[in-house]
Amino acid sequence: MSPTSDTDTSSFPVLDPNLDAAAASADEADAAESSGPPAASAAANTAAEPVTTGPGKPGLRARLAASVSDPVLRILVGATLISRLGRGIFLTVTVLYFTLIVGLTPGEVAIVLASASAAGVVASFAGGWLADRFSAKRLLITFTSIEGVALIAYVFAGDFVTALVIAVICGLFEQGANSTRSAIIARAFTGESRVHARAVLRAVTNVSIAVGSGFGALALAIGTAEAYRWLIVGAGLMYLLGLFQLVRLPSRVDAPARAAVAEVVTETGTVDAAATADAIAAERRSWRGHSPWRDSRYLLLTVLSAIFGMQFGVAELGVPLWITRETAAPEVIISVLLIINTTIVVLFQVPMSRGTHDLRVAGRVSGISAWLMAATCLVYAAAAGLPVAFAIAVLVVAAIAHAFAEVLSQAGGWGLSFELADPVRAGGYQGVFGMGYSVGALAAPLVVNATAISHGLAGWAVLAGIFLASGLGIRWIARTAAKRADAAVATGAAIA
Repeated sequence: MSPTSDTDTSSFPVLDPNLDAAAASADEADAAESSGPPAASAAANTAAEPVTTGPGKPGLRARLAASVSDPVLRILVGATLISRLGRGIFLTVTVLYFTLIVGLTPGEVAIVLASASAAGVVASFAGGWLADRFSAKRLLITFTSIEGVALIAYVFAGDFVTALVIAVICGLFEQGANSTRSAIIARAFTGESRVHARAVLRAVTNVSIAVGSGFGALALAIGTAEAYRWLIVGAGLMYLLGLFQLVRLPSRVDAPARAAVAEVVTETGTVDAAATADAIAAERRSWRGHSPWRDSRYLLLTVLSAIFGMQFGVAELGVPLWITRETAAPEVIISVLLIINTTIVVLFQVPMSRGTHDLRVAGRVSGISAWLMAATCLVYAAAAGLPVAFAIAVLVVAAIAHAFAEVLSQAGGWGLSFELADPVRAGGYQGVFGMGYSVGALAAPLVVNATAISHGLAGWAVLAGIFLASGLGIRWIARTAAKRADAAVATGAAIA
């Protein structure tokens, strides 16, 4: 599933039973901000202690509670559960609503969707850029509100231009919200807890969108314009309901305010205008020096991650077209492969993300995902020309390998995107990284069609090479960064 539509099933994720120190300190910080008396806080903490099902073994509810023990994560999980339910509804009915109800041609639908994606490229960076300068909490609330209202506005779309304008607005504010959310995670958590938060939210997103897709299927079954419109309204309302969670975010998710430059005063007590201007200019140069656009290593990571991120396009476009055009497998297998992917992502994203805040671990899992994805491309290709049963078996094997490649690549990418970012401009860095994924998503249909779909086995082999090179490039960045970090620590210890 794509990183922005982090999708799918009804199974619960396997969540981390351990509450790390970062989450514990966050709870204490939020408790200090509250007005409740210490006794009440102590009682609440006692009540929240895990309930075990056996000697020393916490039960499922206790493990779930421990994994979302941080108050910020609980709020984000609650908002995600609600809003992504609406996203699942909308994704299910979008294309058919445009074609059957609005009356757009397939070409016009393609333009609408591509325009929304292109708008998201710009908004991905803008959301992070703004989160460094304004309240990330207020930005996320604003972006989510506008997106929810825009989704509801689709029921008034009666022609191509109206649908295009609404789609661009949705694309802008959806990706802006995603980057702002990433900036919030970068600031509200540290180390392993940041990757854990991303993994939990991705698992929750998959579950919610899968459930929402089930509701969206109701419109497909009923088939009337009213059914489509009511479900789209419901999808928008889900976004707006999620705001009741987001307003509870604490102030620590916002970027610290930039310190004002003090006026330079002469010995006689007068303000030295020239020196003050120089000080202001120096502060601005220092701020620009923290820009992600000046960080060549991070930009290379972003480019390679965007290239590897095209593997989502393989799942969403390449595999369905390959199955229907080149294999003997029935089309229903597409849904089966989707369920397999979703189940693996939901069950394994959290546990397989542990430790990827460590640069070496992040590099290692990125390398494994590169080899897995390259092998996956060749296995998909092998399904062509086989008898039905063998084709199905080969496709299932490929889907399993693909899902684990997806899980590992996301885990490694999150760890590196956080650990290699300059904390001074956390929002800008996350915005650049998200923009890279948006560009990759925009290019994926063209690349997949020009390789695997147009040239068969040879095209799949080219795709395999692309994924292998980009994934191993990410591993190289991680290993190089780890060596530099070790050298810096050793130098500091020697000086001390």
